[in-house]
Amino acid sequence: MLVWAIAAVGAVLVVSGAYSGTGAWFGDASSLGVYGALCVVFAASVLAALIVELASRKPGGFVTRTSTSIAGAAVVMLIAAIAVAPVAFG
Repeated sequence: MLVWAIAAVGAVLVVSGAYSGTGAWFGDASSLGVYGALCVVFAASVLAALIVELASRKPGGFVTRTSTSIAGAAVVMLIAAIAVAPVAFG
């Protein structure tokens, strides 16, 4: 859940920035730079998933829990990518 929250907060920040007219994302001033920002948020979510699962110190089910966390973050990023499509391609 924590990983999904990180992904959701990051996605909201990127989507709101895209709709408010932010033109450059991490040095990329193209209209598709917003997708680079979403990739950075997704990467942070993946790292958070690994850190949280390693910190739990429960070896049983590690792969399942980590996969579920990353898959949930990917769904959040998919929704955000669809949400910014009108700005990126318009």
